[in-house]
Amino acid sequence: MKVRDSGMPDEEMWDAFFSPEKTLALLGLDAGMLEVAEFGCGYGTFTLAAARLARGTVHAFDIEPEMIDRVRRKCPQEGVANVRLELRDFVADGTGLGDGSMDMALLFNILHHEEPVTLLGEAFRILRPGGIAAVIHWNYDPSTPRGPAMEIRSRPEQCIAWAEQAGFTFQAADRIDFKPYHYGLRFRKPTGH
Repeated sequence: MKVRDSGMPDEEMWDAFFSPEKTLALLGLDAGMLEVAEFGCGYGTFTLAAARLARGTVHAFDIEPEMIDRVRRKCPQEGVANVRLELRDFVADGTGLGDGSMDMALLFNILHHEEPVTLLGEAFRILRPGGIAAVIHWNYDPSTPRGPAMEIRSRPEQCIAWAEQAGFTFQAADRIDFKPYHYGLRFRKPTGH
């Protein structure tokens, strides 16, 4: 199921918004992470950065063949060999990854989807106890240069409620401001699960 229009800018503009390695580090991705799942790889901005930071494999999914092909071409150019790309409708079919098999799940600019709790539930399922689901989304602000329509744009409070419904825990310190246009949230799977 294709996600509603994200208002994604062109690649050059998108890349200018972030320092991907720094952004991922602030969200908790480091060399201690072995397995990472990315829900919607897009241009590969965070896929390649995650592959450079994680010791294991980055499992990157997208429903768009052109995005998968684009990232597949970038990997050897960037000297990255630990990315596993899969063309997959992860909303309808899940990721296909094993229960408790991932250290981190990346859900960037995707929770405006019609089924955000389903996406977060799949992230919860695949994460090991103590694993992190990292979310980035456009600020709820009509002055952002792009982003989903305001009527479907996720507010941080909505994302937190959806994540808690899926089983995650959240602490106030796990909210990060990625100025000027985005916010980040870090959710944890309780260790007893």
